[in-house]
Amino acid sequence: MILRTFKIGGVHPEENKLTSEVATQVAALPQQAIFPLSQHIGAPAKPVVAKGDKVKVGTLIAEAGGFVSAPIYSSVSGTVLKIDKAIDATGYLQPAIIINVEGDEWEESIDRSERLETLAAHPELTPEEIVERVKRAGVTGMGGAGFPTHIKLCPPPTAKAECVIINGVECEPYITADYRLMMEHADEILVGLELLMKAAKVEKGYIGIEENKPEAIRLLEEKTANDSRIEIVPLKTKYPQGGEKQLVDAVIERQVPAPPAIPVNVGAIVQNVGTAYAVYQAVMKRKPLFERYTTVTGKRLAHPGNFLVRMGTPMKNLIDACGGMPEGDNKLLAGGPMMGKALMSADVPVCKGTNSITILSGDDACRKPVQPCIRCAKCVDACPMGLEPYLLATLSAKQMYDRAEQEDIVSCIACGSCQFTCPAHRPILDHIVQGKAAVMGIIRARNAKK
Repeated sequence: MILRTFKIGGVHPEENKLTSEVATQVAALPQQAIFPLSQHIGAPAKPVVAKGDKVKVGTLIAEAGGFVSAPIYSSVSGTVLKIDKAIDATGYLQPAIIINVEGDEWEESIDRSERLETLAAHPELTPEEIVERVKRAGVTGMGGAGFPTHIKLCPPPTAKAECVIINGVECEPYITADYRLMMEHADEILVGLELLMKAAKVEKGYIGIEENKPEAIRLLEEKTANDSRIEIVPLKTKYPQGGEKQLVDAVIERQVPAPPAIPVNVGAIVQNVGTAYAVYQAVMKRKPLFERYTTVTGKRLAHPGNFLVRMGTPMKNLIDACGGMPEGDNKLLAGGPMMGKALMSADVPVCKGTNSITILSGDDACRKPVQPCIRCAKCVDACPMGLEPYLLATLSAKQMYDRAEQEDIVSCIACGSCQFTCPAHRPILDHIVQGKAAVMGIIRARNAKK
């Protein structure tokens, strides 16, 4: 088996895939569901319901708030309690719709059967109709930033798509939601890939999977053995292989230039396996995006597992289903240990981008004392974007934003490889993230004046 990988940087954190063989279970419905209006990159959604309104599972509750935006649908049936603010994964109070759950009544337009629908059986589906259904269903990227999927399928005139790459890498430690999805819904994912290929008007599709998931590689290779258009690409286990630019490099050996360049500028449209599954459901089952696969994990968690969970469900409900928060020091993360965000509260709801709830306990939950930089350059060697993290961190800390922009801080993908590999335990990524946000603000202000 020939294994590919990206060429620059990368690290090998302990995998800790504690839940890889734990079959997905359906999470219980919450008593109250919370729907933040900002669940994706771009403009927040705008409420179309009011206090006292009755909703069903699949009812539109907020419409897209701009070109780069996506609608939000209720994952529960019940009564709108209020439109207020609630704490989301950012740690800030954000506008949200709060619904009291009453029963489980679904919109009749949703096909709830388990019958597999194939693209061959639906020749009426044009590329434009596929994109429209994806847009209408509120599908966004489900592996990271949450970019509205329909926009990726409509690249600018200056770029031409040549292939669709499905990200089945799941390189982040602990998380196994994508792996379980591939093992349990491979057929639907493949139809989702075909739909994405037709929407993008390309004839080639790839699914990249790391070698630490041999059963998924074997299963998908068997199912695509007679389809020359789709290639399963085994990859070396290396973090952050799931990054868009790293995956494009590994799969088709093309390097995506610095921002504002995106993968389609070198011919690739990249989507997560969860997104491919959501596209299948949106197009073939007319099912909006209101539930997702999520891993709940941690070394001291009594019963870590994988869940099919309705969005809006408080994370506390899932933690309780796994035996509750462990005793002692814990750090609660939305996501994994490399790129996840530390949370102040377990009442934060599951959203479109919540692929994992990770609980680090004991020593893993505490940072080690910061030491002086020893100029070892390990952070430079580890950076998958070819940057100089030690320098960007220093420039950010000193608020030297003009120089930070010159040193290409906007290319940082916040993977955390630099901070992970630093023997002095310096908060390199923390400084860079703050500096990048400041530089991006400066760039936006400058462009607004043009």
